[in-house]
Amino acid sequence: MEDLLNEKELAAKLKVSVAALRRWRLEGRGPRVTKVERLVRYREADVALYLAGRTAGGQEPTRAR
Repeated sequence: MEDLLNEKELAAKLKVSVAALRRWRLEGRGPRVTKVERLVRYREADVALYLAGRTAGGQEPTRAR
């Protein structure tokens, strides 16, 4: 089973406040949330998908030939 991150753990990883995560959730933004009873948790795979979709600018790395 995949480890779940709580709000505090994810906020530390993303270097944002817990309040920002909560605001994103209320606005329908941010990573997908998993609810365990009343507890809010984030699956690492959902966080990775969210971050992958947030890239902007720059260039893709070139492949070595």
